[in-house]
Amino acid sequence: MFKLEPRPQASSFWSIASPVLALVITVLVGVLLFMALGKDPVRGLQMFLWEPIKSPYALGELTVKAIPLLLIALGLAVCFRSNVWNIGAEGQFVIGALCAGGVALLAGKDTTRWIVLAILLAGVAGGMLWAGITAFLRDRFNANEILVSLMLVYVAVQLLMYFVFGPWKDPAGYNFPQTKTFEAVTQVPRLMAGSRVNVGLLLALAGVAALWVFLFRTRAGFAQQVGGLAPAAARYAGFSSRRALWVALLVSGGAAGLAGALEVAGPIGQLTPYVPAGYGFAAIIVAFVGRLHPVGMVFSAILMSMFYIGGELAQSRLGLPKSLTGVFQGLLLFTLLACDTLLVWRVRWVGKVVPG
Repeated sequence: MFKLEPRPQASSFWSIASPVLALVITVLVGVLLFMALGKDPVRGLQMFLWEPIKSPYALGELTVKAIPLLLIALGLAVCFRSNVWNIGAEGQFVIGALCAGGVALLAGKDTTRWIVLAILLAGVAGGMLWAGITAFLRDRFNANEILVSLMLVYVAVQLLMYFVFGPWKDPAGYNFPQTKTFEAVTQVPRLMAGSRVNVGLLLALAGVAALWVFLFRTRAGFAQQVGGLAPAAARYAGFSSRRALWVALLVSGGAAGLAGALEVAGPIGQLTPYVPAGYGFAAIIVAFVGRLHPVGMVFSAILMSMFYIGGELAQSRLGLPKSLTGVFQGLLLFTLLACDTLLVWRVRWVGKVVPG
C-alpha cells in the first residue's frame, strides 16, 4: 500500500521534475485521445512535437507565437509572486492592441519610422490603464482582483468589436469587420528577411533579463515578493503592500499591452475581431509551468506555442477540431497541479495492510 506523507520542506528536485512529468503524462493522454478519435497517434504527436520545429521557417513561426506568450507570462509572474491574481491579461492584451492600432491608423504617407515607437508605447499605456482599473478597485474598495480583471476581459473585447464594426471599419473592406491594413511604415521591424520574427523577440529576451535582475538582485523585487507572501512581515519591514499591488498590476498590464501592440503592428497588421487569441489565458499556464522563473518561462512559452501550432496543423491536416489546442493546454495545467503534490508530499510504501 502506498501512503502520502508530508515532506519536512519542499522538494527542490520535484520543483523541476514536476513540469517534466506533467508534460510526459499530457503526451500519454494525448496518445489515448488520438486513438479514441480514430487517428494515428504517432501522426498526431508529430503535428504537435515535430512539425513546429522541423525547419528554420517553422522555428520562426514558433517564435512568433512564443513572443506574446512570454511577454504576458513575464508580467503575470510579477503579479503571482506578489500574491496578486491578475486573470485578465487577455483584456489588457486587447486594449494594448486597440490603443496601438489607433496610433497606427494615424500614419500617412509622410510618417516616419519613429511611429513604431509611439505604437508600442501606446500599447504599453493601454495595458497599464486597463490593469490600473483593477488596481484602483482593489486598492480603494478591496474588490476581488480575480473577478474584476476577468470581467474586464469581456469589456475589452466589446470595445474592440465596437471600433472594428463601427468608426474604424475599413470603408473599402467589402463590409468585413476590420480596419484598413496599416501602412508599411508602422510595421514592427523584422529581424531577418523571409521570416516574420520581429524585434519583439529582443524585447521579450530583454524582459527575461530585466525580470531576473528585478526579482533576485534588487531590494524592490525582494519587497515585492515579501509583500505577497507575508504581508505582516512586509509591513514590519516598512514595505508598502499598496505599492506592491500597483507595481504588480501595472507591470503585468504593460507587458500584456506591449504584446498586443507587437501583435497588431507585426503579424496581423490590422485590427480584426480575431485579435483576442487566448494568449492572456494561455500565459497563465506558461507562467506556472515555468515556475514563475524568467528562464523557465522561456521554455514553457516555446512549449505552449508548439501546442498552438500543433492544434492548427491537426485541424488542417488531420481534420481534428481546433479546440484540441485548448484540450492540450488544459491537460498540461491539470497534470501540473496534480504532479505538484509531490513538491510537499512524498509517496511511501507501507506494505500490505491486513484487515483487522
